[in-house]
Amino acid sequence: MSTAIICIILVLIGIVGVKSYTKRLTSGCCGGSGAKQVKKVKVTDRDLSHYPFCKVLKIDGMSCGNCVNRVENSLNSLDGVWAQVDLAQGEAKVYMKEMKEDQMLKDTVKEAGYTVYKIL
Repeated sequence: MSTAIICIILVLIGIVGVKSYTKRLTSGCCGGSGAKQVKKVKVTDRDLSHYPFCKVLKIDGMSCGNCVNRVENSLNSLDGVWAQVDLAQGEAKVYMKEMKEDQMLKDTVKEAGYTVYKIL
């Protein structure tokens, strides 16, 4: 009797797992299943000569274009900052008009739901 109950529970877990996996394959990790795409916030000043400071943030947890937009939007919301995120490299190049503290950049990315594990 207990073996049958355990088998039924395992089958149900397997079914839920397969459904979740197929949903993720068809809709992506973020913004799938009808959720709105994250709109990218554009920086008005795109002249690199106006940004004398640069840091590279190594970021963990990004897996799609919506993740990139979330990180860029959070960093670009800081005054005097222009960020460009590369999903393949898992990093963000942060150009700054004035030097920002590492902890401020880490906290900003953390609020977007991701983790900075190294700053170069």
